[in-house]
Amino acid sequence: MTTPASRHHKRPRGEGQWALGYREPLNKNEENKKNDDGLNVRQRIIDVYSKRGFDSIDPADLRGRMRWYGLYTQRKPGIDGGKTAILEPEELDDRYFMLRVRIDGGQLSLEQLRVLADISNLYGRGTADLTDRQNIQYHWIEIEAVPDIWARLEAVGLSTTEACGDTPRVILGCPLAGIDTEEVLDATEQIREVHDRFIGDPAYSNLPRKFKTAISGCPAHCTVHEINDVAFVAVVNEHGEKGYDLWVGGGLSTNPMFGKRIGVFVRPDQVSDVYGGVIGIFRDYGYRRLRHRARIKFLVNDWGVEKFRDVLQTEYLKEDLPDGPAPEQPRDSRRDHVGVHPQKDGNFYVGFAPRVGRVDGDKLHLIADLAERHGSARVRTTVEQKMVILDVAPDRVDSLVAALEAIDLQVNPSTFRRQTMACTGIEYCKLAIVETKATASHLIDELEQRLPAFAEPLTINVNGCPNSCARIQVADIGLKGQLVVNDQGEQVEGFQIHLGGSLGVNPGFGRKVRGLKTTADELPDYVERVVTHFEEQKKDGESFSDWVQRADEADLK
Repeated sequence: MTTPASRHHKRPRGEGQWALGYREPLNKNEENKKNDDGLNVRQRIIDVYSKRGFDSIDPADLRGRMRWYGLYTQRKPGIDGGKTAILEPEELDDRYFMLRVRIDGGQLSLEQLRVLADISNLYGRGTADLTDRQNIQYHWIEIEAVPDIWARLEAVGLSTTEACGDTPRVILGCPLAGIDTEEVLDATEQIREVHDRFIGDPAYSNLPRKFKTAISGCPAHCTVHEINDVAFVAVVNEHGEKGYDLWVGGGLSTNPMFGKRIGVFVRPDQVSDVYGGVIGIFRDYGYRRLRHRARIKFLVNDWGVEKFRDVLQTEYLKEDLPDGPAPEQPRDSRRDHVGVHPQKDGNFYVGFAPRVGRVDGDKLHLIADLAERHGSARVRTTVEQKMVILDVAPDRVDSLVAALEAIDLQVNPSTFRRQTMACTGIEYCKLAIVETKATASHLIDELEQRLPAFAEPLTINVNGCPNSCARIQVADIGLKGQLVVNDQGEQVEGFQIHLGGSLGVNPGFGRKVRGLKTTADELPDYVERVVTHFEEQKKDGESFSDWVQRADEADLK
């Protein structure tokens, strides 16, 4: 018999943490993963779905496990943003897929780049987007084509394995690893070890949510370690030894948090083990009950750094790690590697800016041809939706720059071309509310005409929904897509505005001013207005984000 007193002493509700005994699925996503590991969908795609077509796909695979191989159904054309949160998934689904190819460390050979270009033209209607996590994304992919796409990718060492899903996704790395004249150390080997040990391993293929990683020795901190689930940032300790500072628990979306320094010094040969410990903690102690609290940042925030370090060392590593130093501040507020710069070996690298990350199969072929013609065999992708050609001899740099700019790949771009980023948006994404790529591209054109002399660093990040794939909270001007009402009382596409977000020296999330929104049509007018106020009021050396913190609200509207 239950007494009133006993009702007040029930066992507290668990968060779905496996290590504490909560193994029963607590939501539909966890149930699907318990029913079958996402990695097992590959064989069904090859043997069944690619042969029998889209209608043969099990719904649990279609909207769940296929993400383990980089496949999401794309948005059915013609569905406006007002329907995004209203329609059922099957009403939003098109019969085509977005396919994401993971490019760990952003490293590509010309052979790989040409295969990526061929797949775009053969199967993706020419689409190929550079993401802000160094990947390539295609659209219009039919299920029948997937086995051949995989065969082409895997023949040159590329893969879509765990490019999406509740898995360890692509590992970010500096595109200049091994060649930067100022790098602390070359992280290429550590990225390879972590990839080979953990990617595709069923022991780590059922995480509470996605898991984002960065491993870098870059002095510009180009892999934005502050907002990754786990990051290894190169440092030099008091004994002159090179290693890594460990950061855990960064992430944006609807509840942004910066990663926290665990305070340990990790030798290069320890990175794989320490990574395994961190991802093991996430797997075992991560929250699985509520999907929106299933990222590692919530666990780190609740536990605190001291407890996290203790559990990592005692339960997973079985050894203590020494204390270590914090990273040096980034050498440049622009962390994108655009432009012409020297390498260690006397050659140069050439970084260039496609328009908001949008390229296509033909352009990828042209990039490969230009690189080869100018003596390079290596290209790289960046976390800013840019690309870099390595190993260009000094006497070939000018020719390469001219050739790139002739096909609208700017090596010396305006601030607006260089630092405007956009997510996929409503064109293909089922979560989006507004269009992003074309809006951002138009914004660039308008600002270049209206403010041709503006040269200060200024990031403008355009996102189609609240999920922050384009990192709106850490942008100077972050634009979150939503429907707004225009002067005629009509509901139209627009944006909530975040101002003054930043990483690096003074990290902070963007300031939200009450009621500050704009329609998509009025966006160029708004940005021109606020940037003009900044130019008129800024002090010597003052950044846009610093100005925003002291500016009057009237000057931000």
